Amino acid sequence: MNSETPLLHAQNVSYSYFSPIDRKEVVALSDITVSLDRGTIFTIIGPSRSGKTTFLRLINRMQEEISPGKMTGSIYLEGKDIFAPDYDYFQLRREVGFAFDKPQTLDMSIYDNVTFGPRLAGITNKDELDGLVKETLESAFLWDEVKDRLSLNATRLSGGQKQRLSIARSLALRPKLLLLDEPCSALDPVSTARIEEALISMKTKTTVILVTNNTKQASRIGDITAFFLMSKLVEMGPTSDIFRKPKEQQTDDYISGRFG
Repeated sequence: MNSETPLLHAQNVSYSYFSPIDRKEVVALSDITVSLDRGTIFTIIGPSRSGKTTFLRLINRMQEEISPGKMTGSIYLEGKDIFAPDYDYFQLRREVGFAFDKPQTLDMSIYDNVTFGPRLAGITNKDELDGLVKETLESAFLWDEVKDRLSLNATRLSGGQKQRLSIARSLALRPKLLLLDEPCSALDPVSTARIEEALISMKTKTTVILVTNNTKQASRIGDITAFFLMSKLVEMGPTSDIFRKPKEQQTDDYISGRFG
């Protein structure tokens, strides 16, 4: 890491909640420390129920709405504690975008899908909105496919196109950080390749954290990779090191397919 303040720094983060089924405490994260610089694709791999999605949701404070629980430790965005009482919650949601595993398209035109957030944020100038639509759809590698039918209802797009539109909509507020939770899990290889192209091209503008169960995808596009297992961060480092010479046997076992 360089001397510049990291874009994101999570320090000794633990999180637990009570299961709504049996009311037993579930430990989702245990003592996670991660620092992330700008202009990086950070991939998080690991089997299900290892804490990957919980960590992602904590970064934009979505977790407390989905499964309220107890967090210890701190998460800093550009050196500011996002859980501090005086931190602007709504500003956080503008600066940290989120795209889910299933495409989240609104029942309106492609154009209106992209401009929905900016309009809520007070952007009303049509030239500015037009430019934003072109910029974000190009970043998501979707512009050439839809530029002549921006009035089309977004629900009529293919699954891969809907997912890229979801990414474009997340980019419309020009977030500093984009969080992606298994965005390619339901997509075909061609659509997956297009999204990976888009992520690589956009990292000059926004930093990306990608949770994926596809280790090959992480090895293709990740700059830094972290391996989570049973709520713990087992290992983190340059992606090439994680996949070619992991330090931990558990990491090697997971990547080689011996479990997971």
